[in-house]
Amino acid sequence: MGTVCRECMDDWDLTQMETVELDEQAGLYEHHRFVCDRNQTLLRVDKYLLLQMANTSRNRVQKAADAGFIHVNGKPVKRSYKVKPCDVIQVMLDRPHYDNKISPEDIPLNIVYEDADLLVVNKPAGLVVHPGFGNWRGTLLNALAWHFKDTPEYDINNPEIGLVHRIDKDTSGLLVIAKTAEAKTHLGLQFFNKTTQREYNALVWGNFKEDEGRIEGNIGRDPKDRMRMAVFPPDSDQGKHAVTHYYILERFGYTTLVKCVLETGRTHQIRAHMRHIGHPLFADERYGGDQVLKGQPTAKYKQFIDNCFKLCPRQVLHAKTLGFVHPRTGREMQFDSELPEDITSLLHKWQGFTKAGSL
Repeated sequence: MGTVCRECMDDWDLTQMETVELDEQAGLYEHHRFVCDRNQTLLRVDKYLLLQMANTSRNRVQKAADAGFIHVNGKPVKRSYKVKPCDVIQVMLDRPHYDNKISPEDIPLNIVYEDADLLVVNKPAGLVVHPGFGNWRGTLLNALAWHFKDTPEYDINNPEIGLVHRIDKDTSGLLVIAKTAEAKTHLGLQFFNKTTQREYNALVWGNFKEDEGRIEGNIGRDPKDRMRMAVFPPDSDQGKHAVTHYYILERFGYTTLVKCVLETGRTHQIRAHMRHIGHPLFADERYGGDQVLKGQPTAKYKQFIDNCFKLCPRQVLHAKTLGFVHPRTGREMQFDSELPEDITSLLHKWQGFTKAGSL
């Protein structure tokens, strides 16, 4: 938080204080507050805040002003506003102020491998990987902070160690975590250079004519839904280059179990790519897979699908295989994880459906 110039407090009247309270009631929360000195010279508010706040950029400050988050004397101002003596400047954001420090929490971890340089965990569905808006606690990083609590050299708050890559909250499977700065740099380069091996299993809607295929399309934020990713043409200036290879593992008529091999690792890559080619992941609410997209228009079939959704109420996606070169020994490391119970139970249900000749 910013400091307040005490000599200017007398000029900050009750009306301005009431405005702050109203801002909070309206869904804005004060993150920083500065009161200009009596001898403050005229200066653009974005330049003033850049001088006052560490670890930020002028671009971020200007975006905050454009979004109405920079207030002077209780009112939002443009980035070009020039601060004056005794102005009260607030950074008001649409989320409460929080402590960035990741605190240890006793959350069970399924560690499949660990040495002095790294560890590999099998993350369950429903566990958020890192703290963020709406999920400040109860994450994988909080669990790792607990795991390392008695080894001070592994401080999970140190950005030089920790997560090398991520998977979604409702995706299960393998993740590698670096325990040293050298390991994180080495592993990060492998992901950047696309030399890691990552295979996912997914149940998707619909059948395929072919036994394997390749999806190429840039992935970026969906302009109609900022919580979802969209696919753009490969030669577009929108989004980032992304390629997914898929191979048919088992067909159930109305759904298909596929293996997806990532050539790139973009946010929601498999979910967005599969939806793009008309095969959304089964039960994937974000991408429309939580509806009956294929099958029979009967009450019995609809009840079958509803039971499937209850059995596995999340996108059916599991990070099954992970391979990389060990950052210290140079040895090829390969890990494989079993499908979790909710997915295996769902697949057994579909296998019974097809064997019963219900198609």
